Amino acid sequence: MKSTIQQFLRDEEGAAAIEYGLLAGLISVMIITGATLVGTSLKGIFATLGSVLSTANGTAATH
Repeated sequence: MKSTIQQFLRDEEGAAAIEYGLLAGLISVMIITGATLVGTSLKGIFATLGSVLSTANGTAATH
């Protein structure tokens, strides 16, 4: 029984799996955050571009 407990305490496979899981979770959060920031930035750029094109189209139609 004592050797079984000692073997369990020395076993590090579970710790490695937990570390890999935490690392994968952290990377996932970073990817989601980056994609959200880029998406928000692109939304603003396209809104500005659409506004400029709409204004240019309205100005060209009146001339």
